[in-house]
Amino acid sequence: QKTAYEIPLRLVGSEMCIRDSFSFMSGVTLKNLNKTYSPGSTDAFHAVKGIDLEIRDKEFMVLVGPSGCGKSTTLRMIAGLEEASSGDLSIGDRVVNDVLPKNRGVAMVFQNYALYPHMTVADNMAFGLKLRKTPKAEIQQRVEEAADTLGLTSMLNRKPKALSGGQRQRVALGRAIVRKPDVFLFDEPLSNLDAKMRVQMRAEISKLHARLNATMIYVTHDQTEAMTMGDRICVMKDGEIMQVDEPINIYQSPANMFTAGFIGLPQMNFLHGSVQEADGGYYFVSQATGADRIELTARLGEIARAHLGKPLVLGVRPEHFSACEADDPQAIHAKVEVGEPLGAESFIHLSAANGDKLVVRLVGIVQSNIGQSLSVKPNLDEVHLFDAESELRLEAPRVVA
Repeated sequence: QKTAYEIPLRLVGSEMCIRDSFSFMSGVTLKNLNKTYSPGSTDAFHAVKGIDLEIRDKEFMVLVGPSGCGKSTTLRMIAGLEEASSGDLSIGDRVVNDVLPKNRGVAMVFQNYALYPHMTVADNMAFGLKLRKTPKAEIQQRVEEAADTLGLTSMLNRKPKALSGGQRQRVALGRAIVRKPDVFLFDEPLSNLDAKMRVQMRAEISKLHARLNATMIYVTHDQTEAMTMGDRICVMKDGEIMQVDEPINIYQSPANMFTAGFIGLPQMNFLHGSVQEADGGYYFVSQATGADRIELTARLGEIARAHLGKPLVLGVRPEHFSACEADDPQAIHAKVEVGEPLGAESFIHLSAANGDKLVVRLVGIVQSNIGQSLSVKPNLDEVHLFDAESELRLEAPRVVA
């Protein structure tokens, strides 16, 4: 019975396998995906905890989180290098739980370039195709096309030892490109590069995504890479998904304190206290001392009204502070711990009178001395309120018509 597209037979090494020659969708879907190491033993570790994630066709999805959050394990399960303990994993319209890695239509770029030192650039890029018995003429065409895309044409006869770190990483990318996979997988590919080269390679990979128009899944612990490269970001912690959204939405509307603190450099400041009603308004009051009472805007007051007296957290990003006079009614009084003038901006680390630690970003070169008194106030149009217990961001109640 004929299907919607051809399913040819071809030889891969000494095995015969079935591989889709054309897939009209190359999205990736994870349904209740779990990974447990040493299940049933006292050393059992639940690395990925029933996550659901839909990665759209031709999307650049970034999995980001601290070490041990499960992002690389998730990527390796998609690649087939790790077996899922339970749940379903689909690439396009195929459930691939039991499909061998070589037949999943994916290509993976690792943190380690994994190049053969005795082979030339061309041979390294062509090696996987040779194992699949691809015709020589087709191998040469694919290698030349990939080399042209990556700016490696003049280096095809060099060996890895004659290349810089960035060039080696491009060869690893080329080895993935020549396979023409449905999905590209990147496991922290820029971690071994210096800061300048990381910036250049971020741009190269983003351009590559635009040229190839392919589905890409990128794992990193660097939130700057996540913000600058991803169409969407999946933030993970302890094997669970904290939030999935476009970068700017995650930055401006974090779902919880973890996401708010992880995305953004320096991280968001968290002021602990509670909200009280007085003089016809709502005020955020420090939990530690009751000092530095901050009058909330109408928007924040509407959010806080249902949480009066409960432990709350006021989240303020460093750029949403400004210096003010000590007698300003919204002032937070603090002392300078460290000053970091960077030229276009300055980061000032503060210790507030109520015990909170703050980092503020001020425009230009701001000279500050350790122990110097400084008063700052938050831009209340940009701050967030979080529930101290659940750590979820509080939102204004919905109006039912």
